[in-house]
Amino acid sequence: MTIPTDPETGEFHRAPNAFTSRITADGRDGWPVEAGRYRLVVSRACPWASRALVVRRLLGLENVLSLAVADPIQDSRSWRFTLDPGDVDPVLGIGFLYEAYEKADPTYDGGISVPAIVDVPSGKLVTNDYPQITLDLDTQWTALRRDGAPELYPEALRDEIDAVNADVHRDVNAAVYEAGFATKQAAYEDAYDRLFARLDVLSDRLSRQRYLVGDTITEADIRLFTTLVRFDAVYHGHFKCNRHKLTELPVLWAYARDLFQTPGFGDTVDFDHIKRHYYQVHEQVNPTRIVPKGPDLSGWRTPHGREELGGRPFGNGTPPPPPPPQEAITSVS
Repeated sequence: MTIPTDPETGEFHRAPNAFTSRITADGRDGWPVEAGRYRLVVSRACPWASRALVVRRLLGLENVLSLAVADPIQDSRSWRFTLDPGDVDPVLGIGFLYEAYEKADPTYDGGISVPAIVDVPSGKLVTNDYPQITLDLDTQWTALRRDGAPELYPEALRDEIDAVNADVHRDVNAAVYEAGFATKQAAYEDAYDRLFARLDVLSDRLSRQRYLVGDTITEADIRLFTTLVRFDAVYHGHFKCNRHKLTELPVLWAYARDLFQTPGFGDTVDFDHIKRHYYQVHEQVNPTRIVPKGPDLSGWRTPHGREELGGRPFGNGTPPPPPPPQEAITSVS
């Protein structure tokens, strides 16, 4: 895997999402919401893709938006479907995600990223715009959501959610990568300092309220959770984000456990995929490709005490049912 860093500053720069068409209720971009038409492609290792997994579960879209799970270990041809019989996705009929990108744009020569949503009839990639994918699942797929689905992006709170998301993206979601992939000391230290300063701010905020915005789970919690759940397993050591482990930050550790134990969160997390991807794919960071045995994962199931802060996880909605058997994960006992 080639890591794009600035040779002068040593800063890591994530490439922008190249495919930004939206799947909407009115089909304004030519892609109308339609049950069974699209396939969500993810890696369970990827925090950006994990957002879509959580939202899909919470909203009960499993029966209308099918799921393809890529092998956590990429090769030079991109995300591959070697977890499926014959090393081919059974619905899309392709062995590598790049094939859907090529069908959408034969001239495309950029990165191949997840999450991605593919149009099944044509085999073309529709979007890899991960920030918008989850917002559209919540606001555009409403007719297909399960009864009791929560409001993850309530209109009255959108400005506050957007502001929190911007801070979390810059200083947490992106900063762990900017620290881990930095090739110069100053670039690493800038990302490290922003990360832990923001975690301190978030810890203070969450010491007074159960969730980031309002008294229910929202898009903001989902975006923070997918980074926190990877923190001790990969970011603390592999990415040198080592001022503290998550387990040494009492408020954030309790908050993360609260979400992990909430249906729709922990049941989408695969620590085996997470660890193997980061430690075996990022050879510039970990040339030996040795995957550490730790950390101890048993703490994720311990009591968190966050109920004392009140809050209603699903608002006026209900918890999602257990995941379908083919999507069940058992990497934490």
